[in-house]
Amino acid sequence: MTPHLQRPPQRGFTLIELMIVAAIVAILASIAYPSYKDSVLKGRRAQARTALMEVLQQEERYMTQNNTYLEFDSSSTVFKTFSGDNNSSPAYDLSAQKCDAPSGGVQPDIRDCVRILATPRQPDPEVNILRVTSTGIKDCTGTAWTNNKRLCWP
Repeated sequence: MTPHLQRPPQRGFTLIELMIVAAIVAILASIAYPSYKDSVLKGRRAQARTALMEVLQQEERYMTQNNTYLEFDSSSTVFKTFSGDNNSSPAYDLSAQKCDAPSGGVQPDIRDCVRILATPRQPDPEVNILRVTSTGIKDCTGTAWTNNKRLCWP
C-alpha cells in the first residue's frame, strides 16, 4: 500500500485575495476623503465666524472707551488677529477696516462703521473672505455668496 501524500494546510493569503482587499480599501478611501475634507473646511469656517464675533465684541468695547473703532491688520497686537486658540496654525487671519460706502452714498468714517475680515490662509473658493460689520451686515467674497449664502453665515 502506498501512503497518500497529503498537502500541508495552506497558510497566508493569495495574491487575488490581497488585491481584492486593496481595491475595497481604495474605494472606501475615495468615498471618505472628500467628506473628511468638507468637514474640516466647515470646522474652519465656524472657527472663523466665532473669531469674527469675538473681535467685533472687542471693537465695540474699544468704541465705548475711545469713541471710535480701530482699524488693524494681521500684524496688530491690539486685538486677536488669528482664528483658533494659538497663532501656530490658524486657518484665518483677522483684520479690520472702515466700511464701504453704501451704493450712491458717502464713505462712512471709522467712527461710524467697522468691518472685520477673516482671510483664509489656505484657498477656500466657495467662501473665501468672511466679513461682518458693526452695523450687522454679514457676507463673504467667495462663490457661495451668490450660490448658497448658508455656507458663509448659516
